[in-house]
Amino acid sequence: MNNGAPVVLVHGAWHGSWCWSLVVEELATRGIASVAVDLDGHGLKSGSPASRWRRPFDADAYASEPSPVAFVTATDSAATLVRQVERIGHGEPCVLVAHSMGGVVTTLAAERSPALIGAVVYVSAFVPTRGRPAVEYAFSPENEGSLASAQFIGDPAMVGAVRLDTGDPSHRAALYNALYHDVPIATAEAAISLLGPDAPVGLAGEAVTVSTARFGSIPHTYVLCTDDNFVRPPLQRRMIREIDSIARASTDVVELKSSHSPFLSRPVEIADAIDKVWRSDT
Repeated sequence: MNNGAPVVLVHGAWHGSWCWSLVVEELATRGIASVAVDLDGHGLKSGSPASRWRRPFDADAYASEPSPVAFVTATDSAATLVRQVERIGHGEPCVLVAHSMGGVVTTLAAERSPALIGAVVYVSAFVPTRGRPAVEYAFSPENEGSLASAQFIGDPAMVGAVRLDTGDPSHRAALYNALYHDVPIATAEAAISLLGPDAPVGLAGEAVTVSTARFGSIPHTYVLCTDDNFVRPPLQRRMIREIDSIARASTDVVELKSSHSPFLSRPVEIADAIDKVWRSDT
């Protein structure tokens, strides 16, 4: 795989390219070029409901205002990602690293343009492959005990997004427990402050089907976070089994005792996992 093409880092819901900064630094020390991208509706492509900034703050208005990113779909996001990968790699296959809900977009991109993707590294990611949406996995028995919904605001179907209120202290505490419980407090607080308020429902709500000929032809690694309060380990293992039922080769599994955000709590180990894939001859 060591063809000089950069690694492309794909974030999850509410996050942006910023969340990979520690991993980018670690990869650079190994001589590996990497580019973190913003998915549609996230990072520099995100938007906030106007009620988020009004003072005095109206919690009811914030919970019900339609999202400015409600139009974003997983399919369109995958098309954007394919264009980014093609441009970044100059048409050569790149290693894609996908966290959490970024796994949905990456999986669709892999099915769409497998020649541009030399390998995929999933990090505690949703990998729907059998015609089901990610939201179905999120509420499956394998994800029992997840703290994912503890901090959601309003009705996602009504506003078109899964909404957070990072200005509310109790919600910040819930986000810390769900996403960052092993991350240094100062870093976790900074990360929570950088989260976008809305994750488009189209990412989690779109059913995804892939094929052995396309998605299944790409080598897969899965970083399984054994202390994850958001995507529980049994669900991660289910998704690995489903990848293996379609892929031509078994998934290489790397287990980390980590929260849902090892790019902040275990950046060296994440870089090690990426390094191994990037230098592989497969």
